[in-house]
Amino acid sequence: MNIIELTDDEILAVAEPMWTELVRASNEGEYGKFIRDFDYSLIQGLNEVEVGKQFAKSELTRSLAEVYDFLGFIRRGEHVTVLFRVRSTKKEGEWLGRLVLGYNQQGEIKIFGASIF
Repeated sequence: MNIIELTDDEILAVAEPMWTELVRASNEGEYGKFIRDFDYSLIQGLNEVEVGKQFAKSELTRSLAEVYDFLGFIRRGEHVTVLFRVRSTKKEGEWLGRLVLGYNQQGEIKIFGASIF
């Protein structure tokens, strides 16, 4: 199955809990929780030390508000990008949250990309 064939509601039902867990794990600096839903290919490309440094040094990654606004989807190939407006509990302004979802080899929906801009 291809994730882009799911309805908006079906995708959002999966994406929102994953996004919430990413935000919580980021705020807590919990690497294990942070990568829990990542696809293996994404985990292979991450450097745990560098992610740890980001958690330690970035005020933004440790102060993401759990309240967000869903902005929309971008469907492309075998992945869907879910976009969120994100705020910080310590910094003024808004950021764009990006969560890329798709099916892995075992048929599970996993995270293939995640970032804050």
